[in-house]
Amino acid sequence: MIEIRNLWKRFGKLQVLAGMDLDVKSGETLVVLGPSGVGKSVLLKHIIGILPPDAGSIKIDDVEITTLSNTEILKTVKNMGMLFQGAALFDSMNIEENTAFYLKQHGDRQTGKHYSQKEIKEKVTTALEMVGLEGTQKKMPSELSGGMRKRAGLARLIVYRPQLLLYDEPTTGLDPITAMQINELIVKTQEELKGTSIVVTHDIVSALYVGDRLALFRDGKIAHIADPDRFLEINDPLIVFLRKMISEDPRSFKSQRISNKEFKL
Repeated sequence: MIEIRNLWKRFGKLQVLAGMDLDVKSGETLVVLGPSGVGKSVLLKHIIGILPPDAGSIKIDDVEITTLSNTEILKTVKNMGMLFQGAALFDSMNIEENTAFYLKQHGDRQTGKHYSQKEIKEKVTTALEMVGLEGTQKKMPSELSGGMRKRAGLARLIVYRPQLLLYDEPTTGLDPITAMQINELIVKTQEELKGTSIVVTHDIVSALYVGDRLALFRDGKIAHIADPDRFLEINDPLIVFLRKMISEDPRSFKSQRISNKEFKL
């Protein structure tokens, strides 16, 4: 679904992407692991068309997006959604307005048909219930905790059912219980939408819980990529360090759903 070849990006003297190659398979959840500040978020912004590369190729469903105009990029990325690290909610809008923003601006993602106010309200209510934020419609972002803002950002993402979902450090700054709830929501969202997800994180617990494949980002490139079991066996100092941080494999928790609420969109 996504094919990245020889991707380069520099900010001043800082070389962030240095000839990166990466393939993302349709229907998978790929986790890109690496320390904070190495450029993982920059990679996502290239994929969604926010940043242009200095050189290289990005193909999404065989469409080369690096040569498109801004208008053409918007058409190409309409099937994408991104959960930003800080949730990126509009401070001046309440949670209902934040969640409804895409629907009001663009209508149906596939047909462009405008939704009625009743339809928008129903979709927003369903999305908020799915992430455990029922009853928060009239609250402002400043009234929510960090974990609740992340969930509100996720509701805004899933309400229009994108097929490519990008997650920028979804568990950063959260306590372990809230972080695992976010991990569970990522898994549930993937199961429901049957799309393709890319998660960038430095959290090995989150990576193992949500990922079908794990990739190690280092020196502006993908150093290793493999399924979780094979990834953990790679003899790389950083992977060895990450392996030692795991007291219990989080995949063992997957049979114990964090929430018993029925998941429907």
